[in-house]
Amino acid sequence: MGPTPSSSNDRSERKKRNAKTTIQSLEHDTLCMIFALLDFFDLARCSAVCKYWNTIINKSKLLREFYVNQKQNSTDFSNKSTCSETSLKAYLEELAMEHHRFSLQEGLINIDQWKGHSVGFNQCRMKKGLILTGKGDKVMRLWSLESYKCVEEYAVPDTVPLVDFDFDESKIVGLVGTRICIWRRNGKRSIFPSNEGTFVKGLCMRMRAGPVTCLCLSDDQLILSGSSLGSITVSGILSDQQVATLRSRITIGGIKTLCYNACSHLVFAGSTSGYTSCWDLRTMRSLWETRVSPNVVYSVQHLRSDKSTLVVGGIDGVLRTLDQNTGQVLASCVMEGNASSSSQNTYGATEKRKGRRLSEDMPIDSIPKSYRPPITCLAVGMKKVVTAHNGRHIRLWKFNS
Repeated sequence: MGPTPSSSNDRSERKKRNAKTTIQSLEHDTLCMIFALLDFFDLARCSAVCKYWNTIINKSKLLREFYVNQKQNSTDFSNKSTCSETSLKAYLEELAMEHHRFSLQEGLINIDQWKGHSVGFNQCRMKKGLILTGKGDKVMRLWSLESYKCVEEYAVPDTVPLVDFDFDESKIVGLVGTRICIWRRNGKRSIFPSNEGTFVKGLCMRMRAGPVTCLCLSDDQLILSGSSLGSITVSGILSDQQVATLRSRITIGGIKTLCYNACSHLVFAGSTSGYTSCWDLRTMRSLWETRVSPNVVYSVQHLRSDKSTLVVGGIDGVLRTLDQNTGQVLASCVMEGNASSSSQNTYGATEKRKGRRLSEDMPIDSIPKSYRPPITCLAVGMKKVVTAHNGRHIRLWKFNS
């Protein structure tokens, strides 16, 4: 018999405690000498390892000194007093976004893929070192990005289909049939009865632009709904009224996926004819429309706080990076054929593969379809992308600048 879940959890907790003890066993002065040898980006990453390291780095003002040196030649940086905690945090975020953008455009691509489900699945979400997958079979699984092991598992009712889901630190929220279903992260499940999980006004809301194919929410109480006729309806959550309709300047086909960037107030959409489009929600104006694929675009996503790059996937199986402001395709990539190595996990082998960047003039049809199965869903993290392909395997793309 294999180890029980409780014994596995105990071992995991012991490993965490041992790792924490090892980290804190290094003397303060020794760590200061080590940190002083690092560059700015590595130092910022070390500050996120644990509270102990974060305290040492910030109290020794190493990050602040680096920031001052980086900004010395700037015309709007005259003295150290301008280095506030807010400006330092903003600079660290800007630096992280720069590394993220560069890694998506250039450098090596390593791909880890492992079997995650007994049948094909087509939905995935990624947050804070965890991947949630599901929708193919009657189970959702939460995976560790560090070990690729399933850390939590949640059953879906047999009688109704799982339509969509999302998660945070404490719960998983899913649309199961016509009901909202909540799974607490301690394993207990709570399903709202139909009369409590249904909002009459929401069900009666008329989008007026054809059958609704996808939805997303803005931060200011607006619902954006994509139509099979190619337009996007903007409606108020509280007023139950249509605010505006976003239309393309050309015929782009039906809308298959939507994504909203709260930082820049831009709306991105993927269509059945291979177009990716962008609108400014403040002015309701179309900014750009680019045909990135000859086939359907199934998923469009970006890293939170990133106002520069957009990751797109669809039926042709090519993972593309776009410029959020212009729609220009910055990079295209697929997976290489042979696995370089593999290791075992709970559900089988984890295969290590390489990704390949495509030149602009390379015909897609010349690449075997086995290297580029349709991308049904994707999620973007810092210098990484997880993709679902309606198969049994989870695929994690790691971009190394």
